Amino acid sequence: MTRFFLRWFVNAVALYAAVAFIPGIIRQSPDWISFVWLALIFGLLNSLLRPLLKLLTFPLIFLTLGLFTLLINTFLFWLVGYIGSTWHIGFTVEGFIPAFLGGLVVSIVSMILNAIFKEEKKKK
Repeated sequence: MTRFFLRWFVNAVALYAAVAFIPGIIRQSPDWISFVWLALIFGLLNSLLRPLLKLLTFPLIFLTLGLFTLLINTFLFWLVGYIGSTWHIGFTVEGFIPAFLGGLVVSIVSMILNAIFKEEKKKK
């Protein structure tokens, strides 16, 4: 259960970093609670849609040596913003480049934070 909350926290921080640092991504809600809900939506979409998208686009992923997964990340980032904006807790993405950079930032921040928390977990 703590793994779930840790992933939820990592997703919230990663989404906040993407929205805070990428121009072209506009917050709709000023409070931090919205990022907690967006992280939950992001986690659900990642666990449900990502495997299906990877399975359906496996030939493209194989041909591009894995680079097509960046487009999957872009689509999922945009979709989280769209779903959140329908409930007025999300963000608006103004084009492909901000969505691509936002997905990239979320991936990098998540990777770094997961590595940090895995090392702390091993020390215990």
